[in-house]
Order: sequence, then C-alpha cells, then structure tokens
Amino acid sequence: MLKVRYYFLLCLSISVNADIYDYIYPYSGPSFSNYGSLGLIQNPNARFLSEGNMAFSWSHNDPYLRGSLVAYPFNWLEAAFQYTDVNNELYSPVPDFSGSQSLKDKSFDVKIRLLEESTYSPQIALGLRDLGGTGRFSSEYIVANKQIGPNLDISFGIGWANLNRNNIQNPLIKISDRFKEREQPADLGGKLNVGTFFSGDAGLFGGIEYSIPHLKGTKFKIELDGTNYLTESNPLNQDSRINYGFVYPVSKSFLVKLSYTRGNTLNFGFSYAIDLGSKNPRNIVKTPIVKLPNSSVIQDITQKSEENVYKAALLYLSREGISLQKASVLEEELHVVYSQSKFRSPALSAGRTINILDHIAPKKIKTIKVSEINAGMGMFSAKIDRRTLRRYRDLESPVVLGSYLQTDPYIFKGQKHVFNPEVSYPISFLTIGPDLVSQIGGPDGFFFGDLRLRSDSEILFSRNLSLITSVSAGLYDNMGDLKLASDSVLPHVRTDIVKYIKASRGFAIKRLQLNYYNQFAPSLFYKFSAGIFESMFSGVGAEFLYRPYHQNYGLGIDLWQVRQRDYNQMFGVHDYKTITGHLNFYYQEPSTNILFHLKGGRYLAKDSGFTFNISRVFRSSFRVGAFFSQTDISEEEFGEGSFDKGFYFWVPLDIFSHRHFKKTFGWGLRPVTRDGAQSLTYGYPLWGVTDPSTDHRFRRRLSDFYE
Repeated sequence: MLKVRYYFLLCLSISVNADIYDYIYPYSGPSFSNYGSLGLIQNPNARFLSEGNMAFSWSHNDPYLRGSLVAYPFNWLEAAFQYTDVNNELYSPVPDFSGSQSLKDKSFDVKIRLLEESTYSPQIALGLRDLGGTGRFSSEYIVANKQIGPNLDISFGIGWANLNRNNIQNPLIKISDRFKEREQPADLGGKLNVGTFFSGDAGLFGGIEYSIPHLKGTKFKIELDGTNYLTESNPLNQDSRINYGFVYPVSKSFLVKLSYTRGNTLNFGFSYAIDLGSKNPRNIVKTPIVKLPNSSVIQDITQKSEENVYKAALLYLSREGISLQKASVLEEELHVVYSQSKFRSPALSAGRTINILDHIAPKKIKTIKVSEINAGMGMFSAKIDRRTLRRYRDLESPVVLGSYLQTDPYIFKGQKHVFNPEVSYPISFLTIGPDLVSQIGGPDGFFFGDLRLRSDSEILFSRNLSLITSVSAGLYDNMGDLKLASDSVLPHVRTDIVKYIKASRGFAIKRLQLNYYNQFAPSLFYKFSAGIFESMFSGVGAEFLYRPYHQNYGLGIDLWQVRQRDYNQMFGVHDYKTITGHLNFYYQEPSTNILFHLKGGRYLAKDSGFTFNISRVFRSSFRVGAFFSQTDISEEEFGEGSFDKGFYFWVPLDIFSHRHFKKTFGWGLRPVTRDGAQSLTYGYPLWGVTDPSTDHRFRRRLSDFYE
C-alpha cells in the first residue's frame, strides 16, 4: 500500500511540475540564429524542430540581410536555403551588367543529429554551412547542447573555415595530413567541394540560452562568437567576440529577436515556424462522417426493390461529394463503383462511402464492396462484412478493422453492372484566383514580380478523356527592367525565361493539354497527351506506368515529341524541336513514407543523364523534397551552378479548413536556371493520378476509415 502511495505521489508531482513549467516557460522551444537555422546568435547549436516543421527566418546584421527557408524532413535533419544580401559589396564590378545592386549570395545548409540528448549525455550534431555554394560563408562544425534544468541550454562546439575565429590546430590532422590546409574553391560554384570539408585551422565557440521565468518564454542569449570575419571578402571589424541578445515569442510560432554583435552592431530579426507534419497540424475539426438519423426509414424503402437501393445510394453519396458510377446487388453483396475529388485519403473516401451504404442498404445485404476510379481507371476495391463494420465502428477501432477489410487492385474496364446511371458530358470545373510569377536573385534586381489573374479549368468529355487548361492575365508587374540575356552554349530551353516573362505580361496560355487515360490491367496504366504542356513547350506524347498494388515500387516510361513555343505564350512555335523521354523507377519506403524517384533518359536540350528525386509525405499530406541531375554535358557547358539541383514543397490547403478538399500550394526553387538537365513539365503525371492505387497508401491511412 505504501508503494502504491509513493508511485501515485511521484506521478502527481511530475504532472504538477510539468504544468508549472508550462506556466513559467510557455514557449520553451529552440530559436533561430542569424544564419537562418536553429542556433544562438551567430553560432549554430545541436537543436532541431520536430519532423514536418517548416520555418522562415529573417535577420539584419549589417552588412548582411539574410532570409532563410528551413525544413525538417526528419527529427534528426535540418535543411535550409538562404538568400543573403551583402550590402558592402556590389553584385558585379561591371555596371552594365548589374548597376549598383548589392551582392546576392545563395547557400544551402544541412545539420544532422549524431547523438540524441539523454539524462547524462548531451545532444550532438554535425553541420555544413554554404554547402556546394560559392564558399563565401562555408563552414563545417560539430556542436553539443545540454539542457540544465527547465531554463538553461548550454552549447559548445568546434568549427572550421568561417567558424575558425581563434585558429586552434585542427585535431583531425592526427588522422590525415589532408586536413592541414584548406583550398579555396576555384570553380563556377554549386559544386560539392568535399575535399575541403573539415580542413584547415579550427576554432571553438559556445554560449548559453536562458529562458527567463514568467516572461512568456523570453530568452536571453550570450555567446562566444566563432565567426572569423577576417576571412570574408570584405573583412569586418570585430570589437568583441561576445554577442548577446533577447528573443521574444509573440506566439508559439512567431519569434522576434534583438541582439548586439561584434561589439559594434545592433542586430534584429524574426522567425515563423509551422508544424505541417502531423495528421491534423492546425487542430481544426473537419466535417464529421455522415450519420443518417432516418436510416431505418430509408432501409424500409430500399428493401422493397434493388432500384430503390441504387437511387438512394446515388442521392446520399452525391450529398457527400461522392459520385456513384456503377452499382450492382449480387445475392447478399452490394458493389458500388465511385469517383471523387474531395478526399486525399483512400481509406477516408472508402470509409465514407461504405458508411453511407451501410445506412441505406436493406438488411439482406451482408457484404459491402466499393471500388474507386480516377480518370476512368480503377484504383482499388475495399470489401467488408457489414456486421464487422458496425462492431468496430462502435469500438472506434479502424486499425483492428484492417485485418477484416479486404483491399484489392481494381480495373474499370468492361464489367457489367445492373445500375449504370447516365452521365451528361461534357462536365467542366473552373477555379479563378491570383497568381504570382517571380524572378528572384538575378543581376537586374533581387525581386521581379508579375501579379496575374489565373484561371484553371478541366473539361471531361468522358471518364477517360479530359482537357486541362491554365490561362492568366497580367494585373501588375515590374518586369520591364529585366534585361539579362542568356549566355548558355546549349539550346535555350530554359534560359530564355526573361524573354518569356516579358513577352507574356498580358494574356498568356500556360497549359492547354488533352489527356486520354486507360489501363491494360489492374496495375498497368497509360496516358496519351497532346497540346500545350507548359509555358515553353507544346507537342504530343505518352506515359506508361506499372504500379503493382501490393508492392511499394513502380516502373514507368514517358516519351514526348515537343516544339518550343513563342515567347508570348500563345499558339505560335519556334523552329527548335526535340524528342525527350525517360525511364522511371519509383520506390516508396513504407515506414518513413519516403519516395525515391530515379529517372534516366534524354532531356530538352538533347543532353542525356539522370535525375534523382527524394521526397517525404507526412500524415497531413505535406510533402517536402529535393533533387539533383547529372547529364553528359561538362560543368563549363552547364555554366554557373555546375549541375542542376533544387528543392520543393507542397502544402495541403485543407489543413487550414473545416472541409475536405484536394487543393495544394506548391513552391520550389532552383538556385540557378540553366539549360542542362531540364525536363518537360506536363499536367497530371500518372504517378500522381494513380496515387490511391496501392495497398500501402490505403493501410497507412487506415485510421481515417471511421472519420
């Protein structure tokens, strides 16, 4: 009895302490440094946000203005992209090229957790700044953090290159003489200079971050700056190595900061972080599953005839945004084929459909089967015993239900059904909204924008045949000052972007693409397309995809004959034409839901090579990814950047709404636009269209079934 009391009091005290700490230090998470990623003021630290977070950080630490986009694909990985405005240096010494514009520097940063913090050991991370960039801010570091009590976080590390302020001897020379000297990169930038990593003199840095009690989580930071300002292209005066400052949380996500650096500079900035990874990251309650209060009355009507069953299913499914395509009653089984463009999760769409059918089907129906189609192609079938469905619905146990729910591949081709409602084609969908075309970081100016009114539409001529269009009209822009001409020695398949932007400032057609979809077998899909694929190319082509339902891989091929479009983005074309195409291999890692996509073939500039694309899709459907390409052209032919690379993310907009819908906001960036390794961009690739057609996709979202 005494032991029970002891454990009860211990648990109670832990809970009370947690509540007190939440009150005293309400926003106790890590904060961002002037370099964009998590850290102290100038120094990095070993802290990370949880996976699925994204953040934007901005700081003004004269002569640098730095904006950073930071992503956390995993709990142990921080990846950041920075744009730095260097106010004490010109973009170019040639006025005709860039005028008096200040220098703009792009860089990628990566930080990896090596050891997670425990009661007695610190958290340790390894990081690379300005990875593969010009080398202006390049540095490597190893840093450790230890939390002492609820409000003190101590940081200590060793750095190289730009973080070697006190020039201690590199401890790695005991391993190899390679680490003695550090060579400066002498290339076009954008190349991974792996041979220089952790070489040259080293330096120590460190500091503390103290959360002030009862001040909403305000933090005081003080550090021994590890930055070597003398190695920068225009050396900066440093009166003191001690930096100090405050971070104030306006909210849990939005932080502002004020610091004093180098003993002579007032520094300020802000950061905003948002969690996009969890199932419902914004904690917004979605429209609940339909519960028909008059279910018994409806079943009294539907038991009189099968025709009543079909009509009731057609009516109540349409109210949920689900379109019944075919239906049959075979002895004691009701089979409904449906399509929908509302739910991202196949388990959710199947669960909602089965739930409605259970409410309206007569008692003689013992089994319910539903099959989803998209673009006239079968995605999957889900089948369940009705009594089992109700038992686990009452228990709210969709995971347990999984062992009783039968899912299979499905082909929508030639099956006979009793109920075949007529569909009146054509059917059209239209959305209108603002659009921003931008050019960032060029020698003509840092930002050029074109605000446009954009219309996206889709016309269905049949289940398999559709026309997608995207047109826009300019409202306001500052594109007139763009003048940089292409210096590429390759065919100008992308580097004439300035000409396209300036010539299409009025009305422009971005896409006018006719698509025909079908399938040879349950897991073998194909598509033929023709028309205007993107702002720079039009033509004809085809795609084929093998995506076995019970496997996590896919094999595909695409082949296109295209012609370059006129700069005004209307119907005219230039003389340049080519055949481009790729073999594609996809693999979806089941535990982390990472998608590996490797494609190889011929690109738009007639160069050949491969592109490796890696992305992760989180529970909310938020996607973040990065890619790089290598082809048979040399670094000199490619030009600045050395090789093609970039990153992107897609945010599902319904996470901010009470309704379910599939619209997304996407953004991506190539640090440098060149002509090498450029692929055709076309609408509705088969991999995306067939997204629901795998058992992995269904089972991963099985918890959605009763929602």
